[in-house]
Amino acid sequence: MSGFESSDEEGEVDVSPFLISWLDLGLGEHEDKLAISSLPECLQAEGVDSVLCLCTKGELNKYRVPGLLSELELANIDVHHYPYLDGTAPNIRTMLQIVDEILMLVKKGSKPLVHCFGGLGRSCLVAVCTMLVIDESLTAEQAIEKVRGLRGPGAIQSVQQYNYACEFRNLCNSYKQEQDENARSLSR
Repeated sequence: MSGFESSDEEGEVDVSPFLISWLDLGLGEHEDKLAISSLPECLQAEGVDSVLCLCTKGELNKYRVPGLLSELELANIDVHHYPYLDGTAPNIRTMLQIVDEILMLVKKGSKPLVHCFGGLGRSCLVAVCTMLVIDESLTAEQAIEKVRGLRGPGAIQSVQQYNYACEFRNLCNSYKQEQDENARSLSR
């Protein structure tokens, strides 16, 4: 086995206690932390007031929590839904929207939580990309190791996610260049 697994594989249901890992983003403002977890259950006791859900509606139905986002909203938790498939990475525009959302929430004093189904692949990829935006001196490998220190060696589950994290800054630069070119062509 390659060391990369999918959280979508069949197996026994995990009944271990719900685990939230708090990643210090190092912004020097408020308690600038991002929570990472699997499907969230008891968030308010942890101080979470915003949730960024990466699960697709199909996954929420499959895992018998189709009303999760509505239930979170009813509990006065701010919900942001950025679904993308397990084991994959979103396009760069979507990832930058997610990272911007996290940074905006943290800067206003919110305690956001990012979650996918297992809390290892997509959630950890978002956390790694967030750290890479915040600290330009941090390498992708260092960010991955930091997240693996919190979530375990299974964090960043697929080769695609690992490669995306390693290429994230190049993807950002290409995206920015494309946006600049589009702006220039519109101004002509």
